[in-house]
Amino acid sequence: MIKQYRLSKKLSQEELAEEIGISWRHLQRLEHNEENTRMSTFKKIVKALDISDEEILEFIKK
Repeated sequence: MIKQYRLSKKLSQEELAEEIGISWRHLQRLEHNEENTRMSTFKKIVKALDISDEEILEFIKK
């Protein structure tokens, strides 16, 4: 989900990671579901990528 939204915003992993204050490697692991993240980081990702509550809920349902 993160990768799809990041690409739709034409952001590199490095750009998004810098914007939300994490390493690009951590973002890479999140995109590949290799690790979990804190809620605070998740909120920053959602805000930076402008993901709606409805889209998040739809993703969770899948």
